[in-house]
Amino acid sequence: MSTDRWPAQVYDEGEDPDYRFSLANERTFLAWLRTTLALLAAGVAVDVLDLGVSDGFARGLAAMLLALGAICPVLAFVRWAMAERAMRRGEPLPSLGVAAAVVTGVVLVAAAVLAVVIVGS
Repeated sequence: MSTDRWPAQVYDEGEDPDYRFSLANERTFLAWLRTTLALLAAGVAVDVLDLGVSDGFARGLAAMLLALGAICPVLAFVRWAMAERAMRRGEPLPSLGVAAAVVTGVVLVAAAVLAVVIVGS
């Protein structure tokens, strides 16, 4: 089955799934993009606002948030493609493994903020 749809490595496999499942997959992709925007906004806010912490810590925290925001769209596309390909093949959906990097990063940022709050008190 050949198609002119992009990306071909996704759409050239299997059969079209029920459109509701493809639309749900797209909504998940868009949720990842909203997360990207939130991480980027948080990174800019941490850098611009005076949080009462050292400049080095604020810059490091902002850099972590901006880096997470930069990798989120890539991971979103990978996750979308993996899920779409699995649905087209009639296979089980993939695990959330690609989200591990973002979850780990957010946990590290939260731990750093908590550490500063506890030490600063």
